[in-house]
Amino acid sequence: MKLQISTLIAALALSASAATASDTFVVDPGHSEASFKVRHLLSKTPGRFRDFEGRIQLDSERPEASVVEFRIRAASVDTDLDQRDEHLRGADFFDVAKHPEITFRSDAIKRVARDRYDVTGTLTMRGVAKRITLPVSYLGVAKDPWGNDRAGFSTAITLSRKEFGMLWNKALDQGGFILGDEVWVTVEIEAAREKPAS
Repeated sequence: MKLQISTLIAALALSASAATASDTFVVDPGHSEASFKVRHLLSKTPGRFRDFEGRIQLDSERPEASVVEFRIRAASVDTDLDQRDEHLRGADFFDVAKHPEITFRSDAIKRVARDRYDVTGTLTMRGVAKRITLPVSYLGVAKDPWGNDRAGFSTAITLSRKEFGMLWNKALDQGGFILGDEVWVTVEIEAAREKPAS
């Protein structure tokens, strides 16, 4: 009987340890940013998405077992110019009527240096799914003034808009095109630890 009790206690302890090793952090959009730049003629024009959400299942003991999910409402694209934003929402670019969301879900994480990870997963945009690897910097965990745990992450990647079916462009009289094919994407994340349901 004592052996059975001891075994049960040990099993419960292991279960508790496993439960606390992994925590869910929810992206705080008010302190995060999903932005991009694309070349227009000579300069790079910036833009951002206003509506996005994400969850990070963070395993501090085994980071490679963590999972990242991120979702953007494509219609929330904002370049500070209404006419341009409407064009971006249309069929030439994000085609939000048919493809309202841009999503990313990780399936592999590899540590490459202290607090730096390669996060590989599937990016789906405009109906095209591509496997990409994001170079992610883990900025650590800190408590805010109200005692809530916050985790920080940062990544930047260059994507080809043509690979996602965004082919629109205009030729210039002197040669070349008005838009570049490369898009420089930056995501800065602050996420709050999800509190257990009461």
